[in-house]
Amino acid sequence: PLLDQGQIEDRLGRVAAFCNDTPLRVGVMDTLKNMPDLERLCTRVMGGVATPRDLAGIRRALETVKEAKEKLEADSNLAPPPSSLQPLISELDACEDAIALIDAAIVQEPPASVSAGGLIRPGFSAELDGVIAASRDAKTWIANLEKTERERTGIRALKVGYNKVFGYYVEVTKANLQAVPVEYIRKQTLVNAERYITPELKEYETLILNAEERIAEIEARLFREVCQQVAARGQAILRTARALAHIDVAAALAEVASQKRYVRPSLTDADEIHIVDGRHPVVEQTVGEMNFVPNDLRLDADTRLLVITGPNMSGKSVYLRQAALIVLMAQIGSFVPARQASLGMVDRIFTRIGAQDEISAGQSTFMVEMVETALAVTQCTPRSLIVFDEIGRGTSTYDGMSIAWAVVEYIHNHPHHNAKTLFATHYHELAELEARLPRVRNVNAAVAEEEGAVVFLHKIHPGAADKSYGVHVAQLAGLPKPVIRRAQDILEQLESGQLIPRKEQETPETRQLSFFTERTPALEELRKLDVNSLSPLEALNKLFELQRMARQAD
Repeated sequence: PLLDQGQIEDRLGRVAAFCNDTPLRVGVMDTLKNMPDLERLCTRVMGGVATPRDLAGIRRALETVKEAKEKLEADSNLAPPPSSLQPLISELDACEDAIALIDAAIVQEPPASVSAGGLIRPGFSAELDGVIAASRDAKTWIANLEKTERERTGIRALKVGYNKVFGYYVEVTKANLQAVPVEYIRKQTLVNAERYITPELKEYETLILNAEERIAEIEARLFREVCQQVAARGQAILRTARALAHIDVAAALAEVASQKRYVRPSLTDADEIHIVDGRHPVVEQTVGEMNFVPNDLRLDADTRLLVITGPNMSGKSVYLRQAALIVLMAQIGSFVPARQASLGMVDRIFTRIGAQDEISAGQSTFMVEMVETALAVTQCTPRSLIVFDEIGRGTSTYDGMSIAWAVVEYIHNHPHHNAKTLFATHYHELAELEARLPRVRNVNAAVAEEEGAVVFLHKIHPGAADKSYGVHVAQLAGLPKPVIRRAQDILEQLESGQLIPRKEQETPETRQLSFFTERTPALEELRKLDVNSLSPLEALNKLFELQRMARQAD
């Protein structure tokens, strides 16, 4: 994402230009649909590792550039192009000289490698055409030699053949040896025949056998020369590829913006984030546009940190993520999923979302959580955005709540780390921070209760949540009914004060768990007992008496 507001506005202007001209956008996207990777192909040519098909790809890509530029300029002839698109249009250079060179030199469907042969188009090189023609003529002469020699010598059984050891030869049976012309040179003797060569046959044989090697050599040299000439235009081709990439991205973002009703964000110098009816771009596609519940968000000088409470599945995490994504999308130069968005520039986005561990690094879930939290609170600036989801849940309740409380205070009070922060939590005690810290605000994910059932409204309202509805969520998750009923009973006892969980003792003497929850006569008697003065029989009798007292206490 960019941090330069001017560059972001340029990108937004290109997206707006395509949003406002649907025929142009559709035409350009259709033209670029099968566009090869021009930048990669050009880099391969400039690096000297291109194949014949890479050159064919460059030719096809440059022809696509030419077509795209014609469409953009044709549209600008009807109406002046937006100033944001004009610099890109002027950067498009189809390099028609390179197209002409590749078209003249390389066949339409070249082989994958130079060594396969047949890649140079006929008519491009007189030298290559001459060698190919000579080889073709030599093969034709040898193909007609058998018929010619039969007629000249009158030997009807004469045959012309070839093997890899002796090459081309003329074979005459021993019955016809008296008719063999004197210019025939004996090459091989068989049981029933003799094989001969002639100086002329040897010359044509040499021409044929050397032709393929010669053709491969010439084609490789011509291919290198063509690549060098295309590489000389490499910088122009790369500039064209980059301009085309910007056009492609702008058209794609405009297409999404048009289909999904995204709006152009307003970028300001103010240190604020103001979103009206913001939506999560991915969740919205999953649940459907009509089913997604949009939400507002405002963070400014008076509201720096939102403490977000509410039950699981109520939409807190989606609210956090959509805020970060909207900021991110705006600063890549995209329209955003909202009805209105006024955004101050953000230098970094810090997130602490999800639970995971790093087993290979020896880090527990809680350790990873703390490392990410530490990175955010120490590296952020007042221009940063922090998204915290459930800080402190990886440890005990009091430890986690204490850490979460301290983190909120630190971000709020530190003059250099006072970042805009969204802080989702299940610790309802953190709602008290609104009364203690002037720039902290409470919001909650609304829930409606109807006849004992819970309905998640997915709407963010001011104020703190009063209940967590964890048992209801467990019921929705499918926990057995006896578990749910027992959980409800325990919850009622905890809330009424009938059941008080044992708290950790902090003094070293009492950290070990006690066997007894309260003083008993047996315990008192045991404490008074002088073990060293008892005889074995007295000890046994005392033990029997203590057992009786303990049973009576039960």
